[in-house]
Amino acid sequence: MRQITSEDIEPLALGATLLGTGGGGDPHIGALMAKQAIDEFGPVTVVEPDALPPDGLVAAVAVVGAPTVIVERVPAGSEFVASLRAMSRHLGRDLVAIMPIEVGGMNTLIPLAAAAEMGLPLVDADGMGRAFPEIEMTVFTLAGLPAAPIVVADEKGNLGIFETTTNKTAETLGRTAVVQLGMANAVAQYPMTAGQCAAAAIRGSLSYCLELGRRLGEAAETGLADLLAFAGGRSVFSGTVVDVDRRATDGFTRGTCAIEHAGEPDRVLRLLIQNELLIALDDGEPVVTPPDLICVLDHENTRPITTENLAYGQRVDVIALPAAEQWHREGFTDLVGPRAFGYDLDYVPFTTTEANFQGSVR
Repeated sequence: MRQITSEDIEPLALGATLLGTGGGGDPHIGALMAKQAIDEFGPVTVVEPDALPPDGLVAAVAVVGAPTVIVERVPAGSEFVASLRAMSRHLGRDLVAIMPIEVGGMNTLIPLAAAAEMGLPLVDADGMGRAFPEIEMTVFTLAGLPAAPIVVADEKGNLGIFETTTNKTAETLGRTAVVQLGMANAVAQYPMTAGQCAAAAIRGSLSYCLELGRRLGEAAETGLADLLAFAGGRSVFSGTVVDVDRRATDGFTRGTCAIEHAGEPDRVLRLLIQNELLIALDDGEPVVTPPDLICVLDHENTRPITTENLAYGQRVDVIALPAAEQWHREGFTDLVGPRAFGYDLDYVPFTTTEANFQGSVR
């Protein structure tokens, strides 16, 4: 058991931006919310799930919507606690802890702010080990745990509770409500016991995120080798952004980003986007596919660039990180592989793509 203080927020936000793979919402906003909550309510205790009462109730909370909208429609903060309290009332049980549903972008930090305000511990675990755009895309779904009931809440006090029979239906109903409520709302989800959390979650992911952030913070001076070795990652590509096509539709940010190679102008890496960076195509050949992570870094300072901030002319480095090992079980490609996002591509195992990693990442 340890505590997260204001001093941890900056490296945690940096690690969350990296694991957000371009999505998960603007971590700067989440960092401001977390700092304010800690300043007002005190540090947040971080616990392992098996340190909690096994039958105690744990739930996740996140912002759901389009990252491009969240940049302009900043959450008020009250909707996250409101969604968790509504879930507790609905189930007739008090929460013993809060959990991030993903360690990526804003959704790593919002649960921290909610935990501070509610005086609850934060579980050192999550359901994705990165950011994914849809509610059902978790290792909890693979483990057979329901996302419902889910609670969708906005900053005005509007709130809806959905009981669903599948996690995909939870995504469909929740996304529909989010579109109607402004495309950036709080969603409490995946209520489970601490025992279920201990058995199914990606454990230690919050600590991993914090350590990644610390190492990435040093990379501007030392280079990326230490971070890549720590995370088991590889460089993919280095070049200049020559085209960005980005639009908000159906509650998501979708689009593509083309990067011209720094040393081979005829070679282009195309990144396919649905909130997050999903697929990397090197001259048309898939070299990184979900659930493995694609991260775009500013070549000058190694800071991760989110999808809403990708812009023409940026000099960037692209790296890939392996998905959490908990993903590699039966059914994962159906849930989070390329075809789950509508692309007629097979999953490219991370270890077999090494020959393609010929970038010039510093």
